[in-house]
Amino acid sequence: MTETVNAMTLSDADFRKISAIAAHEAGLAIPEAKKSLVQSRVARRMRALGIDSSGAYLDSLEGDADETENLISALTTNVSHFFREKHHFEFLSEKILNRSQKGRFRIWSAGCSNGQEPYSLAIQLLKEIPDATKRDILILASDIDKTVLAKAKSGVYDENEIDGVPLDERSKYFAKTPDGSYEASDDLRTLVRFRQLNLNSDHWPMRGPFDVIFCRNVVIYFDDVTQTRLWSKFHALLQQGGHLMLGHSERVHPLADSGFEAVGVTTYRKL
Repeated sequence: MTETVNAMTLSDADFRKISAIAAHEAGLAIPEAKKSLVQSRVARRMRALGIDSSGAYLDSLEGDADETENLISALTTNVSHFFREKHHFEFLSEKILNRSQKGRFRIWSAGCSNGQEPYSLAIQLLKEIPDATKRDILILASDIDKTVLAKAKSGVYDENEIDGVPLDERSKYFAKTPDGSYEASDDLRTLVRFRQLNLNSDHWPMRGPFDVIFCRNVVIYFDDVTQTRLWSKFHALLQQGGHLMLGHSERVHPLADSGFEAVGVTTYRKL
């Protein structure tokens, strides 16, 4: 028997069904320990739709791609900030970027959330290559969640969200709006292209090749099979010698069979 939304509980059977949907649609691995989190996120969707039982909500998902997408978005956590895990930006500056670089250069921010990561990358590029907007340099920023992508595309952040940007860079790369928010400059926007993408989909529209792929604090939510498949797909899209950056608690595993070598803290190079 399914519980009502007011009780904010899911039966074990309904939890397993939702976990199976999340695994199938997005490769998410949701352990039993996350049941309370799942039921609160599902309850939010049920309230939004005016549905009062988890069973009815599950029935509503049948054939409804939009609501399935909303469910996946609700189950994922979008937490980011500017220049998160600074060692990756230092590695990018010291080991990858060339101030005299004139050729094609591509970075992919996979799982870009609200946009802080790709805009941080754009700032780093402009610091190292001041005329980057006039060269063949671009950052692809993708996420499965269309809501956070809309936020990222707006390029508008409040005081707390922009905290990681040093004051001198803040005034250079962002414009203060009348309501006290900060809006990304035209130069930052020129370097970044946003698009919605499910990393668990069988076919990715981009062909690459990329010089660097940032996929940080994303694969930790995926099961082992999905992670292994991602290593292979990332490898195929990277230039020879290209780099893959992961989050602080993520590792390419098994490394020996991945086609990558570790060259820094959660930093890998294509062999």
